[in-house]
Amino acid sequence: MRQALQRTWQKRGTLALLLLPLAGIFFLLATLRRWLYHSGLLTSHRLPVPVVVIGNITVGGSGKTPLCLWLALCLSQTGRSPGIVSRGHGGNLPRGQVREVLTDANALEVGDEPLLLKRRSGLPVFVGRNRVAAAKALLAAHPECDLILSDDGLQHYRLARDVEIAVLDSRGLMNGWLLPAGPLREPAGRLDSFDALVLNGKTKAPVTHVPTFQMNLAGTTFYALADPTLTCEAAALRNQHTAAVAGIGAPQRFFDHLAALGLDFSTYIFPDHHRYTAADLSAIAADALLMTEKDAVKCTGLSNRPIWVLPITAQVDPSALGIDLAAHVKNRIVEKPHGRPPA
Repeated sequence: MRQALQRTWQKRGTLALLLLPLAGIFFLLATLRRWLYHSGLLTSHRLPVPVVVIGNITVGGSGKTPLCLWLALCLSQTGRSPGIVSRGHGGNLPRGQVREVLTDANALEVGDEPLLLKRRSGLPVFVGRNRVAAAKALLAAHPECDLILSDDGLQHYRLARDVEIAVLDSRGLMNGWLLPAGPLREPAGRLDSFDALVLNGKTKAPVTHVPTFQMNLAGTTFYALADPTLTCEAAALRNQHTAAVAGIGAPQRFFDHLAALGLDFSTYIFPDHHRYTAADLSAIAADALLMTEKDAVKCTGLSNRPIWVLPITAQVDPSALGIDLAAHVKNRIVEKPHGRPPA
């Protein structure tokens, strides 16, 4: 169903047109909800520290988590002490609960992306459907934190924010229509209200006056899931019968990355945040499996075959005006009224 919709969203074809009335209803509801928060009829909760939200207005993975990790580390190097909150997609945390993510947490409980963020950054990470509650719990447990980064959550208006960053990948806005006729969670005009727009990969930049930054995802060295101290380069895998496994929002991006490294492999696509089982992996015909870190945190002990994991690191270039994104975020925190309601 998801793949069929994504094909539909590529253009303004017959099926998309048939879904347009539902998109009109979605627009009215989304606009009303945003207005209720902006007017104060629904409450946006302000935290005692600045909040930076990183997300997208399209459905599917766009590269938010790598950018969140990059920004967290950059801000840490400039003297800030960020903590990270996430909804915990893919986890099974009961509604109303929040939890700190530890390095030995179970990804099936806290979510794959929060566990990845914790292991890669070492920073405090809390998850919960209620990001306000998650952020308050984080600050109570780690009072040294002077900044909250929200991985996703642009539409979680209960959490007032000081800086909003939107990420677009190579798919762009596709047909430019709202759900379910198109991929947009919010109208395209919402891009003009963000503090920064980050383009992941070869992406056609939309017309906007917002400072725009180019991000690329880099990674060439694999590590063995069973023993992360064991690493290899792509050349060591070229003569093996390998299969690339992806349960992420944009699996083709991972496959393209592997192909650019000169690898030849079969592909296996699972739903985003898929809960892998031993049967899933045993059904794959290959001598070795290739995975993203997001998938790998859920696959320890599920296969006796080698599983090679490719860590990805974001690289963000300065804007056309020479502005550094991390410095831009710090400046916007100083310039803006603390805890602004959503645009």
